Formats: sequence, structure tokens, C-alpha cells
Amino acid sequence: MAKQLFKNYSFQFDKNEKKILLSFCKSLMKQMSSDERFFNDVKSFNSIIEKLNTNDEEIKFTKDERTKLVARLKENKDHLHKELKKAGFIRRWLLKSVYAQYSSLIENHFQN
Repeated sequence: MAKQLFKNYSFQFDKNEKKILLSFCKSLMKQMSSDERFFNDVKSFNSIIEKLNTNDEEIKFTKDERTKLVARLKENKDHLHKELKKAGFIRRWLLKSVYAQYSSLIENHFQN
């Protein structure tokens, strides 16, 4: 099986998926903006936020933006999975919906 030479980095998100990604990126920006080590990540996530705020049907990411976004989403999904195991009933009920949203985003759009 031959390796794919070019990948498509354009995505079509619905309204809810855009909201989830926007809130995720904004929370990441709050955490990373104060640290100088994350300068490149901050720049990439600013660009992602700008692209998600447009009303375009198709959003085109660069390779760097896509890889950083997918890596952070997967890290957050793994963290939520660990938290689900430790959480009590009410907290588990709240975290389960967030975990399901991130899982569906990764499966539907960012699966390799």
C-alpha cells in the first residue's frame, strides 16, 4: 500500500462542533498565553480561532495547525478518560458528555 502524498486539511464542521472547538482553543489560549515556551502554539491556535470564527462552510487548516489541534484534543480526551474513572456520580455524568463530544470530534474529523 502506497503512502498518501498529499493530505486534505479542509474540514466541514457543524455549528456545535465549531462551538466545542472554539471553547477548547480559547481555554488553551488562556493557559498558554502567559508562557513564552508556547509561542508557536499560541500563534497556531490564534489562527485556528480566527478560522473557526468565520462563517465559511469549509475550514482549511495548515498541517501544523491540524497536528497541534489533534494532539491537544487527544491529550484532553485521555485526561478526561482518567478523570472519569476517579469521578463521583454527578461529576462523571458531566464529564461523560464532554468526553463523548471530544471522542466524536476525533473520530469523525481527525481519524488517520
